[in-house]
Amino acid sequence: MKITFNVIMILLSILSFAQENYSISSQKDRLRQYSGQWVSAINPTTDSIAKGPAIKMSCTNNFNNHSLTVKVLQKNNSNQYLPILHEIIGYDRDTDTIFAAGHNSQGAFFTGKGSFTSEKNWSMQDKDLDGNKTMKVDFNFQNSTDVILEGFDNDNNSLWKTRYIKSNPKNKNIGIQLVSVHNDMLKDPQNTLIQLGRMGYSYVETFVYKNGSFYGQSPEQFKVMVEKAGMRFLGSMTFFDPDDKNNAAAIRTWWNKTIQDHKLAGVEYLSTSNGKLKSLKTIKELQDYCNYYNKIGKLCKTNGLKFIFHNHADEFLMVEGVRVYDYFLQNTNPEYVYFQSDIYWMHVAGVNPVDYFKTYPNRFISWHVKDYKELGDSGNIDFHDIFKYQDVSGVQYILSEVEDYSFPPLFSVGLAWEYIYYELLK
Repeated sequence: MKITFNVIMILLSILSFAQENYSISSQKDRLRQYSGQWVSAINPTTDSIAKGPAIKMSCTNNFNNHSLTVKVLQKNNSNQYLPILHEIIGYDRDTDTIFAAGHNSQGAFFTGKGSFTSEKNWSMQDKDLDGNKTMKVDFNFQNSTDVILEGFDNDNNSLWKTRYIKSNPKNKNIGIQLVSVHNDMLKDPQNTLIQLGRMGYSYVETFVYKNGSFYGQSPEQFKVMVEKAGMRFLGSMTFFDPDDKNNAAAIRTWWNKTIQDHKLAGVEYLSTSNGKLKSLKTIKELQDYCNYYNKIGKLCKTNGLKFIFHNHADEFLMVEGVRVYDYFLQNTNPEYVYFQSDIYWMHVAGVNPVDYFKTYPNRFISWHVKDYKELGDSGNIDFHDIFKYQDVSGVQYILSEVEDYSFPPLFSVGLAWEYIYYELLK
């Protein structure tokens, strides 16, 4: 276990450094911050949302993320939401600017042109169709799920000010593995979870359980923190790999405490992975692991939890002419041991997860949906085909995971949610 834990710490150190060094540099990419479903805050000085917000706004991506269709609805005295603005905002590559065209509910049409002066600040100058300046609108992104808009007249007097909070839908039950935003979680777990909930994530999976805590919080505290962010704490990756797989006392001691801690946190499943597979030489060693996983799985089931094995690439190595992953699938009890398909690592290993879904139906109740960069950007993995086999695999928990970035991690995981929600889960 010491070797495995040290390797994990080294990887996380590299990951934490990487998460510090990304920005959103292009006008096109910066515009994507405005995509999603938004609602107005109670007032511009707070990010709190009223039970029935005064304004709802939908910003939908078009044309490979080059433009957004924006629809704004306002609540009237009868608590009905009626349209007050409809526009298209897009990136023009020839001028490297943001261009808009739209109209309001009174039938007044307008155009707008502007740009991001920084990652967080965007300014647009609106004109009527005669070319007369009508209003300048400044956008100030507090973070990836919180933006303040303010309109100014031609003398730079403030006309209005509104704060929008992202409120993407959760109806498709998409989760996130928190390693994707590990450094953000270490710095500010509460605010990071709030942003993930606003992005549309329904639940989280952790990997940092240690000494009975999660990110320095007790199981009960972390559960409350996640739920206040509008999500659930459903899964946890745990790591205990004793050299003696027959040491029943050590196994019971560690796993009983782990299980009870996670029950307090409200999780539905525990998962584990194996960092020692490259060193295995015999079928007996594989069988020892299967026996061990069966014991853990039975203990979890007795306590109302599921136990899931998570793959990397080493599971597809051969031991005495047998593929490790196949042996695990064939020699663990389906009543006790499920599998979490990490689609990216299967691709790295040169196997197609669909083949495994067909051969071992209903064993893969969880998926980690990960790409070589942001989801769908590499073009190397046929996610659309893989997602046709959800029913065959038996998947119940679909989680996004990003571990290599083109942008800041919290922006990247928002793009991952959009890709799964709009492109893969029809």
